[in-house]
Amino acid sequence: MQFAHLQLQTDGPVARLTLHRPEKINAFNAGLHADLQSALQHLQSQPPRVLIIAGSGQGFCAGQDLGEDVLQANGDIPDLGESIERTYNPLLRALNRCEFPIIAQVHGVAAGAGCGLALACDLVYAARSAFFVQSFVRIGLAPDTGVSWQLPRRIGLARSLGMALMAERISAQEAAEWGLIWRCVDDDALAATVNEAAAALVALPARALAMTKRLIRAGSLLTLDQQLDLERDLQRELGRTGDFREGISAFLQKRAPHFNRED
Repeated sequence: MQFAHLQLQTDGPVARLTLHRPEKINAFNAGLHADLQSALQHLQSQPPRVLIIAGSGQGFCAGQDLGEDVLQANGDIPDLGESIERTYNPLLRALNRCEFPIIAQVHGVAAGAGCGLALACDLVYAARSAFFVQSFVRIGLAPDTGVSWQLPRRIGLARSLGMALMAERISAQEAAEWGLIWRCVDDDALAATVNEAAAALVALPARALAMTKRLIRAGSLLTLDQQLDLERDLQRELGRTGDFREGISAFLQKRAPHFNRED
């Protein structure tokens, strides 16, 4: 598929979405939103085993393009709530519905909504020179793009408030130490590390990965009793799959498993 502000490439079971507005550090505009919605609809209909989201040029994503759709022709401010409901909220919900693992490959800046996009992914790998920043307050706004949901669950209340209120840059190394992201790697190793992670995920049973995502994401929302019931139900389902039978057989036979068999 061809897009104006996005590149979609497929290499076997791995798909890569690259934000492609390098002259704007891949800032969101109406065209990028439309491309992302179309691309994710396509990926839902033809799911990859793993999706990588990256940015072209000098950074991952600088957030919202403040030069577009901010002021109306008469100088009035549009309804930002309506804009979010039409653009960012569908994007976050579409990402959340994906059963396949999603990896964010972050270099340079991940600011505002760009940070929110990265945190919406399952695994975030960042170059050592990358940084994350929540700068909404600097233009008189509060966090969106799911950031206010993600931050407290990842790094706790104190760090979330500090990051959102002070609008300071958080380095990739600090982000990894805090638990904001999964891993910080040397700049020249970022692409190879992400590709290795994608290959490792492809080798694992797809259904088990999907159920694991569902359980971990539900854990902060359900009571203990509800979570235990969900674990029971999903484990029952997985116990009936060919992948589980293959995993047990491989373990007993002391050989490497060959997953993703037909159930």
